Amino acid sequence: MDAVMIDVDGLTKAFGSVTALDNVSLRVPRGSVLGLLGHNGAGKTTLVSILSTLARPTAGRARVAGFDVAQEGLEVRRRIGLTGQYAAVDETLSGRDNLILIARLLGAARAEASVRADELLEIFQLTQAARRRAKTYSGGMRRKLDLAASLVGRPEVIFLDEPTTGLDPVARRDLWKVVQRLVSEGATVLLTTQYLEEADFLADSITVLSKGKVIASGTAEELKSRVGRRSVNLTLRDGKELLDTAEALRRSGLVPTHDEEGLTVTVPVMDSAEIAAVVRAADDAGADIAGLAYSEPTLDDVYMALNHSAPAR
Repeated sequence: MDAVMIDVDGLTKAFGSVTALDNVSLRVPRGSVLGLLGHNGAGKTTLVSILSTLARPTAGRARVAGFDVAQEGLEVRRRIGLTGQYAAVDETLSGRDNLILIARLLGAARAEASVRADELLEIFQLTQAARRRAKTYSGGMRRKLDLAASLVGRPEVIFLDEPTTGLDPVARRDLWKVVQRLVSEGATVLLTTQYLEEADFLADSITVLSKGKVIASGTAEELKSRVGRRSVNLTLRDGKELLDTAEALRRSGLVPTHDEEGLTVTVPVMDSAEIAAVVRAADDAGADIAGLAYSEPTLDDVYMALNHSAPAR
């Protein structure tokens, strides 16, 4: 985790009068996942295009696996894998032949190409469909094959640009498991996604882009802590106890709010000691509690709050 595999410093990309990336900086250590969040047009795909040498920056510097993306593109391409937003496979070939073709194009001998194809088909649970034409594959199977294709050359750095878009929850979870396996084997992953649950599950750190600028970065827990406090929700059986319970909580130094229609009292808390204080105060008030729930801010809350406060261009 000590080597920096993606190092971006002041990266800017302009298309005429439109600035797609504006002074973006980030670092991704070896063997980790960076989740890159942002709305459509935030600059995620532009950043991936530059890092994978498909586009050149207007200003700034970026290095991948130690090589400059603008000056040493060939060395970068030898060390990366890229999966775009849409599956890019040859539908007339079988899944296995797709992988063999790519391996051969990368310089592998025929026997080596066959072995590597079979390895990847097993990893992605596509062995039974290996000899079927790719056009007969489901959407989830195509995405698996596309990701497998990006791994034929055993890349050190993998760029996944919204890889699970359009997949059902089961297929999405299957791909998550594959990403976790790759990272456990030492790969470094930059993942762009609009699924906040996906970033929360996979990413070691998260960078949020808005209008081409970095507006926040940190771990999921760090970002959540910036947005809101944890809370305890009490549901009472009797509406007559609602106000008494809320008042007892206030006397304990807490700041409850209540919903008379839903018979609930919500209390923001900072730590486990305050959670215990909520329960004690409610018990002292004689509250007949039908339910108690504890909640934390989610990445959805983070994303909404950050974009609401993001400066206009």
